[in-house]
Amino acid sequence: MFARRVSMHLKLNSAAELTQRLEKEIIPLLRKQKGFQDEITFVAPGGREAFGISLWERAENAEAYNRGTYPEVTKILAGVVEGTPQVETYEVSNSTFHKIAAAVAT
Repeated sequence: MFARRVSMHLKLNSAAELTQRLEKEIIPLLRKQKGFQDEITFVAPGGREAFGISLWERAENAEAYNRGTYPEVTKILAGVVEGTPQVETYEVSNSTFHKIAAAVAT
């Protein structure tokens, strides 16, 4: 499993709008992407910092999304985000929800 972490600085008083845009526009787009598994979004107390973690079956699925649909997502976020969101990618080593465990060294 593969993860993308997108960090963003939110405009003042825009946390609620971020949540609405995610529910109504972004998550429906994600659900149409091959290999998409889950999206979890976090907003810091005070509502100025947020990050989302999307989970993917394979790195190739996340990369295809990044090239094809993510530019559309950044346009949807433009009204609530200051600056450019920062994207980091990771291999998922553990998840209780997805029943993933790190390989045990023998």
